[in-house]
Amino acid sequence: MAEWIVGSKTIVVFVGAGLSTESGIPDFRSPGGLWDKYDPEDFYFQNFLSSETARQKYWQMATEMYESMKDASPNAGHFAVAELERLDKLDCLITQNIDGLHFKAGNSEEKVLELHGTAMHVTCLSCRRRYERGDIQARVAQGDKAPRCDACGGLLKPATISFGQSMPERETMEAYRRSQTCDLFIVIGSSLVVQPAALMPVAAKEGGAKLVIINRDETTCDHLADMIVNDSAGPTMAAVLEEVKTLLGPG
Repeated sequence: MAEWIVGSKTIVVFVGAGLSTESGIPDFRSPGGLWDKYDPEDFYFQNFLSSETARQKYWQMATEMYESMKDASPNAGHFAVAELERLDKLDCLITQNIDGLHFKAGNSEEKVLELHGTAMHVTCLSCRRRYERGDIQARVAQGDKAPRCDACGGLLKPATISFGQSMPERETMEAYRRSQTCDLFIVIGSSLVVQPAALMPVAAKEGGAKLVIINRDETTCDHLADMIVNDSAGPTMAAVLEEVKTLLGPG
């Protein structure tokens, strides 16, 4: 894999929940996760828009989710992807994760496409004003069960993509474009079952790219992969990056 990285001109990295779990963030879809405790049907976007009760319940769930993320630290996999950018070997990072750990590791905003938004900010659904998540969580902790915008009184919601909410158009289109035009597509910690994001490895292969999948379990795209590593993301990527730096030499 290191030789492919060194020889590639356009590398796209695609990451999923498997990378975040190695930083101690629960996989909410797995048994014992958040969706065992809450019914996803209760958190559809239209419910959030139409019901104060639903908004309060949403913020209760979202607070629990945020508490598991806010103090998490990047792991070796995050740092390896950030190192790819520093080595000028990363065209873009497409992430399904909402925890912001890539930025903590050192990736720049212009290189990261967050397909499912981010839990680190809150957005007003009316005027689009952006708030730091910690500031709004302080209001929730003080008893504001469904906070509203200071500027316009609009509904505040974590800047994540909820069930029934449209995918972010710019990020999704750009992710497809980058996938179609890359020469190496590396999947890290995703089972590739969530659509439409899971179509991107297919687009990369159709565009002629090599496909590498690093995931503990089988994925829906294993039959397309040029290389499969069924192991932990962090140690795998750390070892690969050490080999990359050796091949590139000093400089």
